[in-house]
Amino acid sequence: MVTAGTYRRLPHLSTSERRDFFLTALISCAEEFGWFLQAWSVLPNHYHFVAMSPDNPGSLRRMLGKLHMTTAKQLNIWDNQPGRKVWFQYWDTRITFERSYLARLNYVHFNPIKHGMAENAEDYPWCSAAWFFKTAPGDVIETVQRSKSDQIQVPDEY
Repeated sequence: MVTAGTYRRLPHLSTSERRDFFLTALISCAEEFGWFLQAWSVLPNHYHFVAMSPDNPGSLRRMLGKLHMTTAKQLNIWDNQPGRKVWFQYWDTRITFERSYLARLNYVHFNPIKHGMAENAEDYPWCSAAWFFKTAPGDVIETVQRSKSDQIQVPDEY
């Protein structure tokens, strides 16, 4: 699981066009580096994703470096702010237990509700909840929804 925030928690992804752009870049970079996205949530000043790693999980740093570099460059062009620092840092967690995995899927799918961006996660277009509910088997959906995420230690005070 990865969480990353913007520098000074500024809402660089404040418009639907910017969140569309960032989500497209995230999906593209994940695919390029062989990371299989399981859940994602893009908010105005941070994002989360859960992904299965390729054989070389060490590629995560390069993937996020490319993602942050390319998105910061474009955001700075749009804002006429060349060289501005956009991304602060990221935190990653290697998930080794099924319960932790399920809890994190729940956490990421429903993160827009936590931050007041949507009343229903499925209605928030920059989150994987709608995709998950359309594609996952019913028993998997129920298991994820039952998984408690309140004990997860995620830097998410945005």
